[in-house]
Amino acid sequence: MSLAASALIEVRDLRKSYESPAGTTEVLHGLSYDIRHGEFVAVMGPSGSGKSTMMNILGCLDTPTSGSYALAGKATAQMDSDALARLRNDEIGFVFQGFNLLSRTTLEDNVALPLVYRGVNREARRRTANEILAKVGLEKYAKSRPNQISGGQQQRVAIARALVGKPKILFADEPTGNLDTQTSREIMTLVQGLNRDEGITVVLVTHESDIALFADRLIHLVDGLIDYDGPTAAYFRERAA
Repeated sequence: MSLAASALIEVRDLRKSYESPAGTTEVLHGLSYDIRHGEFVAVMGPSGSGKSTMMNILGCLDTPTSGSYALAGKATAQMDSDALARLRNDEIGFVFQGFNLLSRTTLEDNVALPLVYRGVNREARRRTANEILAKVGLEKYAKSRPNQISGGQQQRVAIARALVGKPKILFADEPTGNLDTQTSREIMTLVQGLNRDEGITVVLVTHESDIALFADRLIHLVDGLIDYDGPTAAYFRERAA
């Protein structure tokens, strides 16, 4: 099978610029790569390198100025905002540095929230939410609220919410940024297991090399260009030599 035929994400000459009174600022300068089904990819780079801009485009939260991006065989450039929203809801799960949980809502209902937008009935939502909470080891806290559990547990809830719609791909933007070292490793071990055991494609943005090493592949950006795309361990070995 060819790379393109097996690709979940296809990016070709992707460019993004912004207009301001000071003129045009080009952030991405022509990125091209594929991400295959089941890959675990880390994205790194210094501040201002274009990581967030690229992730917003991959997550269908923004559109490129030029070039093309296809997710699950669907070209996004021709989609309107409603079509992009449907694509996000059908194909993508998001996990962020901030847990973004509803503070007055039970963990069960936090996890079930994406299913409300799909029109799933309440009984089915709760059943599915509890199944997913069990996967992240929090089924006994289903009726608790976010302020009754730890930060690491809250991030597990956020991961469960991202998974409840059975997405093909999980985008994780600095998911361990608010966590201590031990809890960060626990969260990344969970994500790594979801990738390995359930085949969920993961794209992870991080500033931390020890977190990036959970991924098999690294895309490193500098000034809106890719300066490395290959095995994660090899990248750090080369720079340690």
